[in-house]
Amino acid sequence: MPREFPRSRRVGDQVQRELAGLIREEIKDPRLGMVSISAVSVSRDLGHAKVYVSVLGDELQASESIEVLKHAAGFLRHRLGKLLHIRTVPELKFMLDRSLEEGARIGALINRAVASDKGDDENS
Repeated sequence: MPREFPRSRRVGDQVQRELAGLIREEIKDPRLGMVSISAVSVSRDLGHAKVYVSVLGDELQASESIEVLKHAAGFLRHRLGKLLHIRTVPELKFMLDRSLEEGARIGALINRAVASDKGDDENS
């Protein structure tokens, strides 16, 4: 029976907490917009981590912010190595998380469908 909280998930949670602070305090690039780390998925061998980032703003701001984070990945990994108490610090791969945008789009579609159903009920 697998453990309730595997080590990769615990490391991912810790990486997420520490990265949020590092990005907020250490990265001073003006191209970096308002970013939020929505999730971190760490491989079983702890060698790689996919960091899902949400960006407040348009598509251009999102792509610039991801590029800034990709450029700073080595620096962030080095700083994580000093903060985390693990032998191997995962290699960071930053990915744009579009789940918030997709959720808002689906919510708008549902609201539109409900509004059209109410309009049909009143006409009947």
